[in-house]
Amino acid sequence: MTQKITPFLWFNNNAEEAMQFYTSIFKDSKIKNVHRVGNQVLMGTFELNGQELMVLNGGPRYKFTEAVSLFVKCETQEEVDEYWDKLVEGGQEQPCGWLKDRFGLSWQIIPNALGELLGDKDPARAKRVMDAMLKMKKIEVAKLRAAHQGDDTERTASAAS
Repeated sequence: MTQKITPFLWFNNNAEEAMQFYTSIFKDSKIKNVHRVGNQVLMGTFELNGQELMVLNGGPRYKFTEAVSLFVKCETQEEVDEYWDKLVEGGQEQPCGWLKDRFGLSWQIIPNALGELLGDKDPARAKRVMDAMLKMKKIEVAKLRAAHQGDDTERTASAAS
């Protein structure tokens, strides 16, 4: 089946660099096509883990904002760490698992455990997880699990100092 809806990303003049960067990070990714006008890339299509995206070198008129982000589901902390470390290089960490990459595009690098723990039927446990997440930039599953269990080791250690 053909993907019916494709995210379309507007870059100033570095769409080809962005495609190369993103496809170097995600497995099973490739640049599918590049349309050039002379030596300059006008548009391109690439794939990240089976998700097709398009790019345009449209000039400086529009910039990325946090109103649109790419959400990456991660199975493990190692996967979170790998994507986070690569995507944030030259970019900026944001709260709660968000980052802006060096092109200004926002990403959410989120472990599946976050949704599971926030979905706990015990509202006190879910609240502790939410409170822990709100203090984080990169999401750390071990700290979320500790908060979920009510482990106040961090608070006790902070109070003692």
